[in-house]
Amino acid sequence: MAVKKRHGFWNVLVVLTVVVCFLAFAAHYKNWTKIGQGEIQILSGAYYKKIKFSELDSIVLLDKIPPMERLHGFSALDKEKGVFRAFKDSLRNDKPIYVYVDNLTHQKIKLVYLDSLKLYINLKDSLETQELYQFLLEKLELQFKVLKGQ
Repeated sequence: MAVKKRHGFWNVLVVLTVVVCFLAFAAHYKNWTKIGQGEIQILSGAYYKKIKFSELDSIVLLDKIPPMERLHGFSALDKEKGVFRAFKDSLRNDKPIYVYVDNLTHQKIKLVYLDSLKLYINLKDSLETQELYQFLLEKLELQFKVLKGQ
């Protein structure tokens, strides 16, 4: 009786596919934030944004994000992530709006930086979102004090 030789290539390919799918899920599972020296880094799947505290103009806590047109990204259950733009009208510009929302039912942080760029973010846990908001608000207030020379 002949022994049938199995190809290890297909086994490796299946395992590699499962690992890649798991890593993609883990990357999109939540917003990963890192506070660095003078900046905040946000990673959410394929989307990455780095904002220096000195570039912040305003921070607001909102219940709802305004309606926008998605350029690319995704919505799934309570998540909304990607690059959007405001609906076309005569008062708005075509600058991208970055959205990293883990839970649409919780409050969101609206960051305005570099004069007119906007970013909406919240984290899975509403308490973590509140802590991030307070931290960013303190950094913004410190920035204004430095600009005023106090």
